[in-house]
Amino acid sequence: MQADLTCPPNSTHTPSMENGKIPGSLVNEMKNLREWETFKSMEKGETADKPVNEAEKELQKWEEVAKAEKEKTEMLLLKLAADKKRSSHQDELSKLKDLENKAVRERMLLLEKHQEELSVLNEQNIELRREIQSLKAKLTANNAKCRELAQSFQLKSKIPEKKMKFTRLENVKKVDMYMNISCLFHVATKIPFKLSRGEALITFEKEQVAQELIRKHCHIVNLESEKMVLKAMPVILEKGVTYELQAKISRKQINVSNIPHLNISQEWMRDKLELNLYKTKLGGEIQNVTYNQKSQMALITFGQPIAANNIVRCGRCPFHTSESTHIVMVSPIIQKNLERFQIFSGISRRTILLTGIKTEKEDEESIQDMIVIHFQKPRNGGGEVENITFVSQEDKVAYFENDTENVM
Repeated sequence: MQADLTCPPNSTHTPSMENGKIPGSLVNEMKNLREWETFKSMEKGETADKPVNEAEKELQKWEEVAKAEKEKTEMLLLKLAADKKRSSHQDELSKLKDLENKAVRERMLLLEKHQEELSVLNEQNIELRREIQSLKAKLTANNAKCRELAQSFQLKSKIPEKKMKFTRLENVKKVDMYMNISCLFHVATKIPFKLSRGEALITFEKEQVAQELIRKHCHIVNLESEKMVLKAMPVILEKGVTYELQAKISRKQINVSNIPHLNISQEWMRDKLELNLYKTKLGGEIQNVTYNQKSQMALITFGQPIAANNIVRCGRCPFHTSESTHIVMVSPIIQKNLERFQIFSGISRRTILLTGIKTEKEDEESIQDMIVIHFQKPRNGGGEVENITFVSQEDKVAYFENDTENVM
């Protein structure tokens, strides 16, 4: 019996790949290939009577086809595996690109932030430089002022002579009375007076002239271009103050402040103060040291009077300890008394107030000259003028001193 040899399914069909999986047609083709190989093995027993040459040729042909199909299937499987691996690598490459883009964005944001911070720091540096320049200028000015003050408070080697006069004689009740430097200050405040526009103050040498002009009140003054009626009024002043200030500067005692706090007993601290101040050579031997730990101050009493120039140069003195050196403040003991304090009000007897001066062309100096010429003439009731002040534009303030001859 001759077997009907049929070919396996069409082997020229190329399977497709979707999503990295083996397509269904490729699976069916592999199944048909296995069935064909089984059929071929069964046929060997039934076709023994055929000619050997045809059977071998046909068998060889189908073996080559099967081998080609097997190689094709293996290549497809390799291609599928390669495509899957490439897809995985593409996914990883995409992730790496995303990470790189994210890193670039973060780097740009960080760079912008650093640039903003750098700009702020540059502005702060510029402002600090300006502040440093301003502080340097202030420091230079303060140093110059300190040098000027230091020079003004320095005692010269050649002290100018001053004429002295005998004032009074007192009995010596205590030795300390001539051990101190006594000062007496007579203080009298300057009394302000507001002078408005178009007003003038004129002071005469004689009181009778001023009072007579005030009694007459109205005066016709020729100011070249026109005649004006000026009114003479008394100058009523505000309240003033006079007093005497007596000051006594001790020549045997000084005050020490800003004493550092040391962890030692008060007796040791007194000894240290005595030793340090003895080395400064302000005075002679120290007689007593009174130390107050709470206020960090001390009262030093010398056995002999201190020279006047030593009292004046009291200020800052070094205070040496075993660990470091501190600066203490040294100042004289000054007793102050306020006496003869008086409040007064008065009227100037030799100065009068002139009002009603209206002029725009002439200047102040010309107006003053014409007023002086008018009130110096005896026929106008005037006399010798000592001083005159005229205000033509804005208000000003005139000051009167407490003079027993001028103010009552």
